[in-house]
Amino acid sequence: MNFLARVEVLVLTWNEEANLARTLDALQRFPRVLVLDSGSTDATREIAARYPNVRVATRAFDTHAAQWNHGLRDGGIAAAWVLSLDADYVLPEALVDEIDALEPPPAVTAYRASFRYCIAGEPLSGSLYPPVKVLFRREGASYVQEGHTQRLVSPGEARNLSHAILHDDRKPFSAWLASQDRYARLECALLRSTPWAQLAWRDRLRRLVVVTPWLVPLYCLTVGRGFLDGRRGLFYALQRAIAETLLAARLVEAQLSGREHA
Repeated sequence: MNFLARVEVLVLTWNEEANLARTLDALQRFPRVLVLDSGSTDATREIAARYPNVRVATRAFDTHAAQWNHGLRDGGIAAAWVLSLDADYVLPEALVDEIDALEPPPAVTAYRASFRYCIAGEPLSGSLYPPVKVLFRREGASYVQEGHTQRLVSPGEARNLSHAILHDDRKPFSAWLASQDRYARLECALLRSTPWAQLAWRDRLRRLVVVTPWLVPLYCLTVGRGFLDGRRGLFYALQRAIAETLLAARLVEAQLSGREHA
């Protein structure tokens, strides 16, 4: 088991002092970690500097995709494989063991990970997060921006990892709320610029405005088994309701202002 020696971890940060130490604690078996910071004003860079396997670089933020691509191309990464993580993605020891034991055939260029969303540090029974490519061959890989998300483009076959990443964001609710409004602006622009026929069914529901603000939290509590998680499940459902309502409000605002797309 020595695949970790072929991997460099890339972590993006901006004011992540509430999360970063847990993430880096779980990465101590990886020999190389690059923290690419967007100019944090808290203790993010000081926390990163405590870890002997971590080096820190700084780049002014423009878009997430551009930040990821800068890390891949200009961040001094020489490893053949890259593990890309947000600063609130915590790898359980079982997942690190699984990665270390990988023997990718030549045709496999990426691995997807599923997520377990955490509230107050405890994983929920379910969430809306789809699996994402997080581990990939650096050569030929790049990111593209799609609304507030970034999609990894990598040639070749992608496989699934069997263990999940913990999505454990412990920043204050006010910080979460501010980020959701930024995301809503980006999603609004993407939804309005994409022809109806090219939208996935979920995005078509979002374009209808009145559906997802109530349907998504209901789904989280029922099909998503949030009712099993008590107040943590209720809090997550309320988060999703707020996020969908912000997006709906941005869509209506754009319509009222007359900025209609063809």
